Amino acid sequence: MQFAQKLLTTRGGTIAVSAVAAVLAAVILLAYLHRYRESVSASSQPMTILVAKDVIEKGTPGTSVASRDLYQVTSTPRSEVEEGAITDPDLLRGKVAVDDIYPGQQLTVSDFSAAGADALGNKLSEEQRAISIPVDAAHGMVGNVQAGDHVDVFAGFNVKRLRADGTPDPDAEERPLAKLIVEDVVVVTAPEARAGFGGGTQTPSVTVRVDHEDAARIAFASDNGKVWLVLRPRGGGTPTYPDVVTLETLLFGVKPITAMQSFGGAR
Repeated sequence: MQFAQKLLTTRGGTIAVSAVAAVLAAVILLAYLHRYRESVSASSQPMTILVAKDVIEKGTPGTSVASRDLYQVTSTPRSEVEEGAITDPDLLRGKVAVDDIYPGQQLTVSDFSAAGADALGNKLSEEQRAISIPVDAAHGMVGNVQAGDHVDVFAGFNVKRLRADGTPDPDAEERPLAKLIVEDVVVVTAPEARAGFGGGTQTPSVTVRVDHEDAARIAFASDNGKVWLVLRPRGGGTPTYPDVVTLETLLFGVKPITAMQSFGGAR
């Protein structure tokens, strides 16, 4: 302490102290500038993120965002990257958009949530539809058919012979006919067997996943005929041939094409 006081009482000592202080200030300034340059360099470095390419509607599954090419990969300066920005499309799996996302908007973890990801609508692709088929215990194989099973859908109708213009002949008698209408569809949900099944006011149903055209066929058959679900093996099932079955084909060996022609149809 005494040395420092003596040093400051002399001109040479004061100059020396000032020089040392100047050197320390210069060192501190250089260190600050170095760190500043590093931070500026880091913030300007590009970072790869995902940006919305088209409008992503609220409720859109993350898997659909990827499969429908609704995003694009872009490089953005780190300083402009939003908090929680998504850099890997795999992070979208098992999640759904919680709000509308617009073109050019960065995809962030807060834009998606796992809540609601298991909803049935989030498990369908653009061409797929889910439809519930009203069944009874026998026609729906209730207790045997489970979610994940594959089934064939057959339908039976009472049909009249067609006239040349394609309309039913009013003078013809109705004849029963059965035919495969949709092959190898996936069961999404199925009721469990229970005592008194089929009673009450509610009609049990099996929900299957099909394309939009097959959904229309099943809807028509459910309203205008009788639908049967036929369980397929879990793997390696052979194709099911869509031949018609009539009384003539079943009992007398008439060929299906002949039976079809007897109704005024062709194969």
